[in-house]
Order: sequence, then structure tokens, then C-alpha cells
Amino acid sequence: MLDRLNQAMEYVEEHLDGTVDAAELARIATTSEYHFRRLFSALAGMPLSEYLRRRRLTLAGAEVLAGERTLLDIAVRHGYGSGEAFARAFRAMHGVGPGEARRAGADAVLVSQPRMSFRLVVEGSSSMEYRIVERPAFRVVGRRARVPLVHEGVNPAMAAFIRGLGRETVERIAALSELEPKGVVAVTEFFSDSREEGVPLDYYHAVVTAAGTEAPEDLDVREVPAGTWAVFANTGPYPLALQEMWRDVFTQWIPSNPYEFRLGPEILRVDVRPDGEEADAELWIPVLRVAQ
Repeated sequence: MLDRLNQAMEYVEEHLDGTVDAAELARIATTSEYHFRRLFSALAGMPLSEYLRRRRLTLAGAEVLAGERTLLDIAVRHGYGSGEAFARAFRAMHGVGPGEARRAGADAVLVSQPRMSFRLVVEGSSSMEYRIVERPAFRVVGRRARVPLVHEGVNPAMAAFIRGLGRETVERIAALSELEPKGVVAVTEFFSDSREEGVPLDYYHAVVTAAGTEAPEDLDVREVPAGTWAVFANTGPYPLALQEMWRDVFTQWIPSNPYEFRLGPEILRVDVRPDGEEADAELWIPVLRVAQ
């Protein structure tokens, strides 16, 4: 799959001065557009749209300094409908306007977005343990909050939300647990293809129950349809190990296996050791098997 991703990146470079069709990129990578956008975001650390913007503005920066085209010609060439829109975008990336950069010439300091390619890095520390589970429809029942994504360390907004629930509410939620993964779990659901730091997501402090189980009226319910789940497990420093597991699923396991993401919540069960230093974690990711 990495070869196909790199072919898609060649297409990007060939079409930066025109329209880059995300559907065509997905076709080259032999996957769905949704999966391509999400996989790109996970691997690149930014959405596809942001990468395209930054690559175009990188090329535009070189053209501005070269002085061979007018600033308006450069703006239109890179997809901007007016010089003002181009100037705003240019300044947002480079920290200086295109006119100022041209006047500064060789003294101008601009930002460059390198051309991106993908390769599999074998770090050799350990293999990933996983299983594939076919699960009928079920319910996520608990309390929900909108929080920002945090890649490393404790998520302050999430921690504050959990503290605010109170012991009685958490115990009442825990008592409803029926299905794997058992006990109180962290359920996250994204509303964009981006996995950038700070992107908003829905977080449920909840349990998994059968589809027909009644839920108390004061709790939030997420109906989850039947589907396939890839289930990963690891043990290590908390919360670093589980965050690394999440990263490795998206950057190593998905590109190396015949599965792609499908829409749905991601479920994490964590058992923190008494010392609070280490934890056992199990991560459920909704996936779809793809033909090879």
C-alpha cells in the first residue's frame, strides 16, 4: 500500500498548478476517498487540504522571489481568486506578505513544506498483537463531552470532564457494562479527517451494552451498527504506551494489512496499575476488509 500512496503523492506534485482530485488520489491508492483522507492525515500529521495549501504556497514563495511573474499571476496560478486572498494565505504561512518578500529578495526568510513521501520504518522493538472481531450492533452508554485531541500526555479537558462526573455517576455507568470491552471505556469519535493536535472530537465515558438494553434517561447513548473491529492490546507506561499504540495502528498496521477504516467510534479500555505508572490497554478500531 505504501507504493500506491507514493504514486498518489506523485499525482499531487503533477497537479499542484491545477485541481488535485481527492477521488483520483483514492483511486490511485486503491481505497475509498474517506479512508485515503484519514490515512493521509494520520501518516502526515495534517489534513490533505492543509498539505496541498502548504505545498502550493511553498512553490508560490519560490516564484515570488524569482520575480518572473506578477504577484497576481502567481496568485491565480496557485488557485487564489484575488491578490488579497493570496496575500493573506501567504502571510499566514510565511509570516510576511508576498510584496514584502519580493522587496526583501535574497534577505527574505520563507517557510518550506517539503514534498512528502511514505516509507515503512521498522523499529524492531516488538510486534503488534491484534485480533479481528465481528460484532453485532451494540450501544455505548454513558456521558459525552466535546474535547480537543491531545497526542501526548494527559488530556486536561478529558480529565476535567471525568472528575466532574462524580463517583456515584461513574459507578452507575460501570454497573451497566454487558459486552466486551468490559468495564468503563473511553470512546472517541472524530468529525473530520484530521488527526491534528487540538481537533475537536466527541468523548464518551461509557460502557458497552447490547443493542436492546434500556439506558437511564440522563445518560448519553451512541447506537453502533454491526461491523468488523480490529482489537489491539499492549502494556506499558501510562498514558504514553496507549498513545503510541494508537499512533502505530494508523501509521504501521493499517498500511501493512488488508483493512481500511470505516466510520464509527474508537473504543479504548485502560486498566491502570495501582502505582499509576503503567497500564494494560485494549483498543477497538472499526475496520473494513479490502480486496487485494
